Amino acid sequence: MGLFSKGDDGDGDEASGFWQERGFVAGAVVLGAVLVCVLLWIFIGGSGGNEAQPQPTPVPTATGGPTSDPSDDPTGPPATPSDDPTSTPTPKLPKPGSGGCKTAKPSQLIPRVAPVGVVWQFEDDMLFPLQQEAGPALTDRKGVRSCFAHSPTGAVFAAFALLAQIKNPVLTTDVLATRVAPGPGRDIAVQQNRATPTPRNEGKPGQFAGFKVVDYEPTRAIVSIAVRYDERTTGALPVTMVWDGKDWKGKLQTDGSFNGSTEPDLLGSLESYVGFQGA
Repeated sequence: MGLFSKGDDGDGDEASGFWQERGFVAGAVVLGAVLVCVLLWIFIGGSGGNEAQPQPTPVPTATGGPTSDPSDDPTGPPATPSDDPTSTPTPKLPKPGSGGCKTAKPSQLIPRVAPVGVVWQFEDDMLFPLQQEAGPALTDRKGVRSCFAHSPTGAVFAAFALLAQIKNPVLTTDVLATRVAPGPGRDIAVQQNRATPTPRNEGKPGQFAGFKVVDYEPTRAIVSIAVRYDERTTGALPVTMVWDGKDWKGKLQTDGSFNGSTEPDLLGSLESYVGFQGA
C-alpha cells in the first residue's frame, strides 16, 4: 500500500489501467514494492540519483484569487477577500525563526481567497508555498520544513509542504519520522519505505493548483489539495492534518496511505476550490 491509495471498490484493475494510460504510475511517493496509485501524477518527474539537492531558488509570485467559495462549508467564519491581491509588493522569503508556529494569535478565518505575501519555492521538481505568518518558520539541517501557524491557513501550508517534501527521495525517511503523526499508519509507511525506498522518476511533474478546507477544528484540519498535471487533468485528494500541541503534522490512515478508501477526485474545473499555484 502506498501513501496514495485508490481504495478497494472491486474496480481496481480498470482504475489502474485508466491512470496507466495517462502515464500516472511509478510516482516518487511509493512506499510499497510495485504500486499503482491514482494520484501519483503529483510525483512524476525528477532526475536520476539520490544525492542531496542544492539549495533551490525561491520563486516570488503574487497569487490570484479562487474560482468560488467551497461548496462544503467548513466550520469557522469566512475570510474577507482583499480588494486586489495581485497588487501587493513582491514578497520576500519568510524570516527564519519567526512567524509560523511562533505567530501570536494567528487569524482563525477559513481562507477563501489565495493567501497573499507568498513565496513559491522548489522542492526537487515541485513548487510549494511559504508565508511569513503561516510558515514554515523552521528548516532542519536536512532541509525538512516545520513550524506552521496554529490556524486554518497554517494547516493548508503544512499540507502543501508535507506533500511536496515527502515525494523527494532524499527527504522521505526524515519527513515520515518528523512531519507525520505517530500511529499505525506511520509505522506501516516507515516499514514499507525501508523495504522499497522512494524512487526518483522521469517525466513531467504535476504542480499544486488549489485547495479547499473541508473541515477545521483547533486540533484537526482536513484539506483537499488540487494538483494539475496538464491543461486537461487536475485531481484532488483529502489530507488530514493534526495539531500536536506545537505544530501541524500529517495523519496517515491505518493502511499507511493519506486517503485510505477515499477516492481522489478527478476535477473538471477548480470550481469550489481556492486557486493557488506558483509561477
